[in-house]
Amino acid sequence: MTTPHRRAVIDPSAGASGDMFLGALVAAGAGEDWLRDLPRRLDLAERVVVDIQPVQRASLAATKVTVTVGGEEERPGPHAHHSHHGHGPHRHVREIVARIEAGELSPTVKATASRVFRLLAEAEGRVHGKAPETVSLHEVGAWDALIDIVGTVEGFERLGVTEIHHTPIAVGRGWVEAAHGAMAVPAPATGILLEGLELASGGPVEGEAITPTGAALLKALSAGPPPARWRPVGQGWGAGARNPGGYANALRIWLAESASEAREVQIVLADMDDVPLEYLDPLRDALFAAGAVDVQVWATQMKKGRTGIRIEAQCALPELGTVSDAFFRHGTTAGVRHFPADRVVLPRRELLVEIGGQSIRVKVLDGPEGPRYKPEFDDVTAVARRSQLSALAVAQQAHDLARAVAGAKPNEEQQ
Repeated sequence: MTTPHRRAVIDPSAGASGDMFLGALVAAGAGEDWLRDLPRRLDLAERVVVDIQPVQRASLAATKVTVTVGGEEERPGPHAHHSHHGHGPHRHVREIVARIEAGELSPTVKATASRVFRLLAEAEGRVHGKAPETVSLHEVGAWDALIDIVGTVEGFERLGVTEIHHTPIAVGRGWVEAAHGAMAVPAPATGILLEGLELASGGPVEGEAITPTGAALLKALSAGPPPARWRPVGQGWGAGARNPGGYANALRIWLAESASEAREVQIVLADMDDVPLEYLDPLRDALFAAGAVDVQVWATQMKKGRTGIRIEAQCALPELGTVSDAFFRHGTTAGVRHFPADRVVLPRRELLVEIGGQSIRVKVLDGPEGPRYKPEFDDVTAVARRSQLSALAVAQQAHDLARAVAGAKPNEEQQ
């Protein structure tokens, strides 16, 4: 019985790097043992060690993840993934991707982590005029990046996150010393990876704020800015290597829920007398998928005495266009009407409980006399169909489990 975290919002206002991602995910509740075991699952147990420690960054408590490769900690810099960086053995990106494919990882983690490495290779290839498949990484940087990237992707999976967003990215300012002289921030490969992402100017970071690994992870994982309404339900801070003192050098990851209870809504409605009744449910589903927070249907009398159906959807203003489009795509109307309205709603959140190994979402409404628990009807009926229990019995069990998870007092309102 856990709280679902289907959405995460990354806050890179002090930049981002692979180790900062890992620390933030651990601090947000992903756990530690799986990450310490990751080198073994990638067949790197004899070369790589993962250390996790609580630290402070400008008096902020954060989690620091340190990846040590053969006794040498990789310090990310502007050319941490430069194909000519460092001396000693190098590893081609295709070799790293092959190691991911052979690892003890889920198919989703393998596919996403491989995509992040291909983004890195494409960026380095553009910088140096080379084909991505010829790009190689210094072995220390390669294994460090492998743990950072696979661990970040798997960390989100462990938290149950399926939708990731980010706020504007701080890139830092000034110049940094690179292998071939001073270079403006962001470094070339990082700049390529940041193409298409929203950046923030200013900020306290002097020097490089985001590494190529951090940029590649944001590029591959984030769907862009967060939605207009969302509710944080948890967070974690991941520490960067430096502790400059003037600001917290840490990445924050919010765990979030959708906040569908818009206070100001648009009422969008249409009357139809030629839509087959069996297609009302698909239309209703399409309106919800388009962003409606409520849909109502009732019979009405149209011109010339014809009986018709009125369908009314409520949505926030940003979703007005998509909801209107859903009326046209999935209904038979030639036009819709809309007007603004205010809603007064109770604060709400969602819990996830299990009955017989099957998940049921339970909406928790914070009423004036205490929480009210409302199991999701579709989930309840799905569990009832697969079990010998009635829907009412499943709903009551889900209600009681949710109260226990939330730590409800015995005298709290149950309905």
